Amino acid sequence: MAVYIYSITGKQHPLRLDGLNGVGEPPAGLRAVTAGPLCAVVSDAPEDLRPKRRDVIAHQAVQERLMADGTVLPMRFGLVAESDEAVLVALEQNAADYTDRLQALEGCSEYHLKASQDEDALLRQILRESDVARELNEEIRGGEAAPDAPLRLGELVTQEVQARQEALAAGVVEALRPFARTLESSQPTGSDFLNVSFLVTEDREEAFLTTELSVAHQMGDDFDFRLNGPLPPYSFV
Repeated sequence: MAVYIYSITGKQHPLRLDGLNGVGEPPAGLRAVTAGPLCAVVSDAPEDLRPKRRDVIAHQAVQERLMADGTVLPMRFGLVAESDEAVLVALEQNAADYTDRLQALEGCSEYHLKASQDEDALLRQILRESDVARELNEEIRGGEAAPDAPLRLGELVTQEVQARQEALAAGVVEALRPFARTLESSQPTGSDFLNVSFLVTEDREEAFLTTELSVAHQMGDDFDFRLNGPLPPYSFV
């Protein structure tokens, strides 16, 4: 039978799985597959596995319980193996890599930060600080511009937005980097200029959170910072 995989832990992890439900309807029971120094927390996989709310919540609850008691390699929702035997083989073949990752993640949580800037405020800033953009805009509004002026203004604004947002993202990351063991950046989407995950150790957590609040306050009301965490370190597995 197919097996759903939640996390990989060290053999010394207490694995308090009592009171937890696995994915599926009815919920599957949890169990551990052990190979040498490693364990994988698994359950039977439902045939129609989809990211339903109850299953996502069950998956996350397992990660949070395991994280509360020790270091884990959290698997993302939906990872399935053919059988317990296949999980056992994977643990044996990748024992060195999994052990190294567990050591690297010991005492760490993930914090995921996204940030955006109000688009109207950014446009006003560009028109205020860029002489070329301001002059083009005034010519267009006054009906004195060349036919290609709107296109040139659009291209100029696009370039300015990209340059300014890249600089903003770099500045935020630079301020928070000293408080993280490592980080992983992803391509921002929508109006966001920042999409980054930080791996933060317990002893630097307070400093990280304080600094993030300070950066958000300094940048002002035109910016929207969304920090999510502490999370299982999915981005660093």
